[in-house]
Amino acid sequence: MPSTEEELKKAFKAFKKKLRNQQLEEDSRLGRSPLTGAKSTIVSIQPPMGFGREIWNELADQQLLKSDGGGFFTLGAKAT
Repeated sequence: MPSTEEELKKAFKAFKKKLRNQQLEEDSRLGRSPLTGAKSTIVSIQPPMGFGREIWNELADQQLLKSDGGGFFTLGAKAT
């Protein structure tokens, strides 16, 4: 069954939020100087729970996400 446009938007929004939160968490860790300007190295994550594997594969087919293998995804070419 194909996913609706609304489900895809919700899933993509949830993915971006989780990616942003993990990057912020990595940047705010103790022992990392905010003065050095080093940004997070997290670019690939496992997608959030609550959405089926088919939705993530469909977003990858639309080039909004890119599969990095092992269930990890990163933002695709059309997302930037």
